Amino acid sequence: LKEIKMASHIVGYPRMGPKRELKFALESFWDGKSTAEDLQKVSADLRANIWKQMSEAGTKYIPSNTFAHYDQVLDTTAMLGAVPPRYGYTSGEIGLDVYFSMARGNASVPAMEMTKWFDTNYHYIVPELGPDVKFSYASHKAVNEYKEAKALGVDTVPVLVGPVSYLLLSKAAKGVEKSFDLLSLLPKILPVYKEVITELKAAGATWIQLDEPVLVMDLEGHKLQAFTGAYAELESTLSGLNVLVETYFADIPAEAYKTLTSLKGVTAFGFDLVRGTKTLDLVKAGFPEGKYLFAGVVDGRNIWANDFAASLSTLEALEGVVGKDKLVVSTSCSLLHTAVDLVNETKLDDEIKSWLAFAAQKIVEVNALAKALAGQKDEALFSANAAALASRRSSPRVTNEGVQKAAAALKGSDHRRATNVSARLDAQQKKLNLPILPTTTIGSFPQTVELRRVRREYKAKKVSEEDYVKAMKEEIKKVVDLQEELDIDVLVHGEPERNDMVEYFGEQLSGFAFTANGWVQSYGSRCVKPPVIYGDVSRPKAMTVFWSAMAQSMTSRPMKGMLTGPVTILNWSFVRNDQPRHETCYQIALAIKDEVEDLEKGGINVIQIDEAALREGLPLRKSEHAFYLDWAVHSFRITNCGVQDTTQIHTHMCYSHFNDIIHSIIDMDADVITIENSRSDEKLLSVFREGVKYGAGIGPGVYDIHSPRIPSSEEIADRVNKMLAVLEQNILWVNPDCGLKTRKYTEVKPALKNMVDAAKLIRSQLASAK
Repeated sequence: LKEIKMASHIVGYPRMGPKRELKFALESFWDGKSTAEDLQKVSADLRANIWKQMSEAGTKYIPSNTFAHYDQVLDTTAMLGAVPPRYGYTSGEIGLDVYFSMARGNASVPAMEMTKWFDTNYHYIVPELGPDVKFSYASHKAVNEYKEAKALGVDTVPVLVGPVSYLLLSKAAKGVEKSFDLLSLLPKILPVYKEVITELKAAGATWIQLDEPVLVMDLEGHKLQAFTGAYAELESTLSGLNVLVETYFADIPAEAYKTLTSLKGVTAFGFDLVRGTKTLDLVKAGFPEGKYLFAGVVDGRNIWANDFAASLSTLEALEGVVGKDKLVVSTSCSLLHTAVDLVNETKLDDEIKSWLAFAAQKIVEVNALAKALAGQKDEALFSANAAALASRRSSPRVTNEGVQKAAAALKGSDHRRATNVSARLDAQQKKLNLPILPTTTIGSFPQTVELRRVRREYKAKKVSEEDYVKAMKEEIKKVVDLQEELDIDVLVHGEPERNDMVEYFGEQLSGFAFTANGWVQSYGSRCVKPPVIYGDVSRPKAMTVFWSAMAQSMTSRPMKGMLTGPVTILNWSFVRNDQPRHETCYQIALAIKDEVEDLEKGGINVIQIDEAALREGLPLRKSEHAFYLDWAVHSFRITNCGVQDTTQIHTHMCYSHFNDIIHSIIDMDADVITIENSRSDEKLLSVFREGVKYGAGIGPGVYDIHSPRIPSSEEIADRVNKMLAVLEQNILWVNPDCGLKTRKYTEVKPALKNMVDAAKLIRSQLASAK
């Protein structure tokens, strides 16, 4: 008797592999150490294992074509033949060479732009479109992967990025009017979608999944109408297929829900019911007769075990609305955003491990819930789940009364420094005595192979603490001497002791746990390993004072203390889901506040608190912006509201989509902000040109550290002059875009020398102009 497959579905799955197999295969191929065949073999094995794993767990709707060698949006660009002219593609099936050139650039042309996939830490390659793009069916990947799975005995649901989301996630190519309506290209791309769907039907597909995540955004009426038009146009091609339109990452607005559930030719609708709790009310208020509901109750964005009892009661309520045979249990979104398999975690202690579920475990959860709905509840599994949840609720490791009380007490008050920023800058200038256009760097200096080795061996207890400190001290001295020789005004210690800007602090705070293999794809072959915040956060002892004080003792120039801010620590971690995010953020803020005050006591007069990820945590819906920005900015102010006027607080931010949140940035009330800006000078400076008054210190990055290129002093001077056209000379700082950790010294030294020369040149010009 073949076991009946329960109504279960997975939106998508991580593609890096449980031990980052794809990462190593890609990098080996890019370095010319292996062939395209070697890469394809690793890829095919990974896909086969994933399909098998889902099939053996009893999953009924198994996705295919969610695997990508770089990114799923780029795969769609290839499918549509929408290759920008600079890559020299003319016709035929798009191969790996053109594909990777678009993703990474090549010797002669730059890569396409990369940006955040909604509010996740994943990045996609942004399509560049205009009225002249010739679309053609140029990558048969979706059909090939469907056939590949079928040959292995697995019938899958091919997944495509839906046509409307694809266009709305694109940008106008260079030289195309910014006002160009991307949706005007729908009539040109739909014929390609029809060809793909027709081929999938011919290959035997009975279901197809179209991801249309932009439906959760605030869309104007004409954008919603584009969905109605597009699916009406596809209706006859889709006939004979079951069609699932999948949405995720937020509540779907009522208007979009109405548009979505009345689309022509669509049989099923998928919703994120973890982040989209209000969507439940829309479904309960009315769901189209005879259609399927794919209920995303298992969280694809976090690593906590599902609450079976709570999910089951949600599902049972939905069953009453849509009918027993039309309800499918699903993940809230693709599992791409979570770690791969808990089996590979040998170091996590058993208690914390029992609270977690990575992608492989989430497949089991989805199927367990589907079976329970069908009346085949696995009692042992359900009681183990209840026991794990109970242990997490009552564990003394999770709660710390003192921290809870201190964080609760923060809510009502404002936490601002006593005097305004211009008075503070005057007090700081008297103490620091900096020249006009002071120069500094963002914090890290190159991390050499030798440096990483010492850190690794110290962690593995192969190097004594004494030898480790000695090695770090030598490195710091080298970095301090180099900066003095270059004549930089405000120095950094170079951060040789740090692995990652969040992990380094998490390892010294209570309430954090770390995985051995909890890697998540960030872009291409790059993965991050987010810490797990499982309990109340506090700081048992000083974390950075020893190193900063040591560095300050080596120089008479100001030495910056370097910290990661609370919002960035929060946004780059897997955060506990048993209390609101802002409460966790306030706890982290209090821990960083202790550190700031200890640095000040230790004689550090300039302290940088990086909030690289502040903008990234902005919710997808405008109605939720104000609340987020309010607590995020408040958390930053908590960290430094207790310092003296003479202590200068810096912050650093990555990515320059600041125009919409500039007032919140001003509200952070930092003394100096440095901003990654060199790739988008104009965007940032336009804010000030449009009359936003900014009175604090500001250092828009004067050169791009993400590229090995060494800018000339003329080029940097030209950039600084552009900034002086819109910013007062007494608030402008001169600094690179970001930390120098990933660069080589052969690039760093000449670039910084040119930066200092440019600052000096302009200082003398300003002086003689007086």
